[in-house]
Parts: sequence; structure tokens; C-alpha cells
Amino acid sequence: MNPMQLNKERELLELIEKLKRSKVRSVVESRAREFKEIGEKASREVFKELCFCILCANYTAERGMKIQATVGDGFLTLSELELAQRLRSLGHRFPNTRARFIVEARMYMDSLKEIIGSFGAARDLREWLIFNVKGIGPKEASHFLRNIGYTDFAILDFHIVNVLTRHGLIEKPKTLTKRKYLEIEDLLGGIARKAGLDLAELDLYLWYLETGRILK
Repeated sequence: MNPMQLNKERELLELIEKLKRSKVRSVVESRAREFKEIGEKASREVFKELCFCILCANYTAERGMKIQATVGDGFLTLSELELAQRLRSLGHRFPNTRARFIVEARMYMDSLKEIIGSFGAARDLREWLIFNVKGIGPKEASHFLRNIGYTDFAILDFHIVNVLTRHGLIEKPKTLTKRKYLEIEDLLGGIARKAGLDLAELDLYLWYLETGRILK
């Protein structure tokens, strides 16, 4: 980093430190516990969290959460047509493609926990998700893994990119290629270490800085 970027990074770290001393910290810690609890559930429950992350691609987490709560076990049982109709009625932007991705991913719904447990390296697991589950890219795979208790991935949605851009730490990318994703993830890893946080916690603090809320 150049001197200007180092100053901007210090400013961001100061903002995060203030949040760590506020009531936001207890919310972040509570979310972290919830994520670990989801990861300990049965394979089909973990699969429903994967479905949520498929829904969130080019869509909002808040609306995805509402759809997840409404559809529930329908992610496991509805036909592709029925699920598409359900998603459409709930206002999803891409009901047909998301329904298709979810139904195709059902081949893993009973073995997902076993698959997850078979990987020694978390990054290898993320690569497996990206290459084997349609609708899952680096952001969605990282989101899913964070939501089941993994702590070492960044979720680079536009909120996080906007925070980093506004603080002069990156230039806003026109497209977020895999190479650029990993580059920004490494940058965030350095910030997390300096803040005494893991990447999952840092994501929640940065989300709060940008939106004033903590979702999942």
C-alpha cells in the first residue's frame, strides 16, 4: 500500500474498532454462533442454506431471507415448475433459472454434509462448490461457507466493494473476475488480522458500516 492507502486503512480500522466497542459487537458474535449452529444441522438443512445463497446471486440478502423462510422445505420437494412459480409469486428476479439451479443441486442434498466433511482444505471445498453447483460463484460459495460456520472467506458483494472503494483501498472493478476476487479477499484478510477479527466477522462489521444493519 502507498502512504495514502495506509492512512485510509487506519481510518477504516478506527471505525471498526469503535463498532467493536459498541452494541454491534454482541450482534456480530450472535450471528457467528448462529452460523456455526446451521453448519451442525442435518444435510438437508445445510442444503437449504445453499439454496438461500443460490437465490442471493444478483439479488438482495434481505429478500432472499424472506423467500427462504416462506419456501422452507419446498426447496427439497417442489418440482422445478412449482418452485419457479413460487419464486415468481414472491418477487424473485430470476425465478426460472434459480428454480432450475436448486432442483439440479438436489443431487447433493442428502450427501452435502459428507461432501463438506471430506475436504481438509476449506479453499478446495469452495472450488468444489463453484465447479459443481450451478449458480454458485466465488461470492455465493463464500457466502454459503460463512453461513455454515467457516470464517476465512470474504463475501464480496457490492456493499463491501463500496466500503473499500470509498476508503480508497481499491478501485471499483468493472467486473469481479475470480483473480480480482482473490486479490481483494487477500486485502481484506490483512485488514481482518490488523483488526483482530476473522474474515466472517469483518464482513459483518463492514456490512454494518455500509447499511446500518447485520443480516446474513
